[in-house]
Amino acid sequence: MNNIAVLTSGGDAPGMNTAIRAIVRRGIFKGLNVFGVQNGYKGLIDGDFVSMNLGSVRDIIHRGGTILQTTRCREFKEAEGQQHALKQLEKQGIEGLIVIGGNGTFEGARKLTALGFPTIGIPGTIDNDIAGTEYTIGFDTAVNTAVKAIDKIRDTAASHDRTYVVEVMGRDAGDIALWAGMCAGAESIIIPEADLDVEDVIDRIKQGYQRGKTHSIIVVAEGAFNGSVGKGIEIGREIREKTGFDTKVTILGHLQRGGSPSAYDRMMSSQMGAKAVDLLVEGKKGVMVGLKNGKLIHSSFGEAAKEKHTIDLSIYHLARSLSI
Repeated sequence: MNNIAVLTSGGDAPGMNTAIRAIVRRGIFKGLNVFGVQNGYKGLIDGDFVSMNLGSVRDIIHRGGTILQTTRCREFKEAEGQQHALKQLEKQGIEGLIVIGGNGTFEGARKLTALGFPTIGIPGTIDNDIAGTEYTIGFDTAVNTAVKAIDKIRDTAASHDRTYVVEVMGRDAGDIALWAGMCAGAESIIIPEADLDVEDVIDRIKQGYQRGKTHSIIVVAEGAFNGSVGKGIEIGREIREKTGFDTKVTILGHLQRGGSPSAYDRMMSSQMGAKAVDLLVEGKKGVMVGLKNGKLIHSSFGEAAKEKHTIDLSIYHLARSLSI
């Protein structure tokens, strides 16, 4: 193998640039020519390749987002688009591809592998919702961003005797909400994986006020209640109507995707990026890099797809016991 390429797809996540840096530098260290694909699978179809060298990834280890940019490409979901992408890879002389992204990105990688092209996946999404790995690039930074925001909101909540509902990202996974709520000392955490209704939240708020508590923080995952996004506003309205307490709603939104990656995200991105290059050199294909029990592993896209993303509910129950 002489020529490999890397692309980022789907939502951006802090640490993607760090992973790109590791792929380029590890590839060059291994004697490979490394190319970047601009704009994800769309760039693959369009043949938007750029040769990368050591200077191409200078001073990006600390930058959020992705220098290769990213987009979602419906055309690649069709067989015609996939065949066109293969022709572009062949035309450029690319012999292996590393993709960084989430479940949709991996589905594209799986299709390329099924067509005979060596592809390796690196989990990159703030949602931490990919089966086959305990950790995805960007999650730690997103949690830290949410915690810092909630800490600031609590200052205002305490100053004005208010209840705040803070909605965080995560789609159908409650990882960000759980970790951020736990670390920020939220009075209640609402996630898709736990059976908790608004009445329970209201009862806990009332009990707190009866003990002299004057403010509360409720953290809700955007995909709580059967994946219905935007529930934070509805929950805030219901709390206000049933308690009479001054209740505000803050939706953190895409603020959680940006920013300089944390030290942990930089460490994991560097290791996963280098591991992906090593796997290609070893002749592996159709696998994703992952983290299990604190160690880097790799598993086939098929094996990972059979698993289901789970959340550690012991943390959820601990958070409830500590927020009495």
